[in-house]
Amino acid sequence: MATIFPPTAARTWHYISTKGGLEKNLTLITSNPVPKPTQSQHLIQVIATALNPVDYKVAEIPIAGRFLVSRSKPATPCVDIAGRIVTPATDSPFKRGDFVFGASGTSPFAGGGLSEFTIAGKDNVVKVPEGVSLVDAAAVPIAGLTAYQTIVPRVKKGDHIFINGGSGGTGIFGIQIAKAVGCHVTTSCSTPNVELCKSLGADEVVDYRKDSVAEALKASGVLFDHIVDNVGSEDLELYWKCHEFTKPGAVYVLIAGSLTLSSVVEKAKVKFLPGFLGGGKRKLEGFFASPNAADLAQIGVWMTEGKIRSVIDSKFSFEEAPKAFEKLKTGRSRGKIIVDVAMETYEKSWSG
Repeated sequence: MATIFPPTAARTWHYISTKGGLEKNLTLITSNPVPKPTQSQHLIQVIATALNPVDYKVAEIPIAGRFLVSRSKPATPCVDIAGRIVTPATDSPFKRGDFVFGASGTSPFAGGGLSEFTIAGKDNVVKVPEGVSLVDAAAVPIAGLTAYQTIVPRVKKGDHIFINGGSGGTGIFGIQIAKAVGCHVTTSCSTPNVELCKSLGADEVVDYRKDSVAEALKASGVLFDHIVDNVGSEDLELYWKCHEFTKPGAVYVLIAGSLTLSSVVEKAKVKFLPGFLGGGKRKLEGFFASPNAADLAQIGVWMTEGKIRSVIDSKFSFEEAPKAFEKLKTGRSRGKIIVDVAMETYEKSWSG
């Protein structure tokens, strides 16, 4: 008897509460209904998904997280996916069986990627480039798009850029993308990751365990054209000193950041107080990546050209998803954390 594909139900991780941490509330549902795509959505079999801090940080905000993530529970985390088109969107260039990677779901905070099947917007995924593994492709979307969109439209060849936090998920792509567009790259990381950052193309690396990052940048004598901060700090210490090592027109893009009251106060000082009264002396911008097929496709081209590669910290089985989140929350990963949803089984499901 032939196997029905896609099935009507599939395995899905979901949560109703985040009390005590999202990872402690994840439940594996073994017969969750397979989502039904609209005409503008693809139905995708997920083969691998990658974790990002946004997958749990927003959900864990007291009270507000409930409404930001999903107005109805349960919710399923993860946006980054690589998988196979089961049912393409209407008028899509994709066909059934194509391998794609990109952003799943309709929520940037609970995209539904931690499931055997998910939906994705018509323009939110692109083809996996020839020669790029599905695991490496799954590592790209949020981190790769964040790095691309905070750098490429804002710099020109020959610019000096500082990337705070070069060994994390976004930093590894940031270094490589900045080099791909011709920038001189300085980054920061801890002692064990210095060689990794250099191998990705960083021209200068500041070891924050040995030196004050702000003092090292000031002592370098370089006036940076652009700064991307993947680390952040509650008191915005690096930002308050950045006028000492940046050009007057430089923009400080803050990707990471605390959601505490004190951090909100600091950002308000930057925005509302003039520089001579203690406000910011450089423009500070927050950032949230937007799904963009053209940007993803360009990253894919650079991967086939050998200019960009994914760095995988660790890989967990689908059943080990809570452990993957535990690892993510340590903040000590070198590159991306992957959950293997169906790497060993997807071919069998298509040949049944």
